[in-house]
Amino acid sequence: MNSFEFNKIAGAVLGTTLLVFGLQNLSGIIYHAEKPEKPGFAIEVAEAPAAGEAAAPAQEIVPIGVRLATADPAKGQASAKACMACHSLEKDGPNKVGPGLWNVVEAPIGTHAGFAYSDALKAKAGTAWSFVELDAFIANPKGYAPGTKMGYAGMKDDAKRADLLAYLRTLSDAPKPLPPAQ
Repeated sequence: MNSFEFNKIAGAVLGTTLLVFGLQNLSGIIYHAEKPEKPGFAIEVAEAPAAGEAAAPAQEIVPIGVRLATADPAKGQASAKACMACHSLEKDGPNKVGPGLWNVVEAPIGTHAGFAYSDALKAKAGTAWSFVELDAFIANPKGYAPGTKMGYAGMKDDAKRADLLAYLRTLSDAPKPLPPAQ
């Protein structure tokens, strides 16, 4: 190969390299991203009390009967819209990702016709979906039945849960009586 051919090849390689670096610098000027003042996300974790310190008092748990006495089914109906993504709420409604919720209050757990329940809920067979059971499940499905297929993270607000349970109670031809408010 003569020197002229070598010079053409070397010039093409150098020219391509300069073009790539030049376009990179040009795009960096055009599409400049501002750096955040604080990089990353702050993850807040409750600190455990040091040895010898008393733990903070636990939040008082209000019984479900007391919460249901003041619950508003209309507010619960609004909260139930999130449930409708996976459950049908109408009578004789089809199973979706989750079983239908018509007449769920006091129904036996894991027995809705045509729905394939997880082993976690099948293990609770013989138990009914009482207001207490439903309250615990809706608050934290994975804590109530580890291994459940329900992907919902849970409803932490006690009042909203009571409103939702009051609404679920109305989804029946013969709504079940409310537990005593005590």
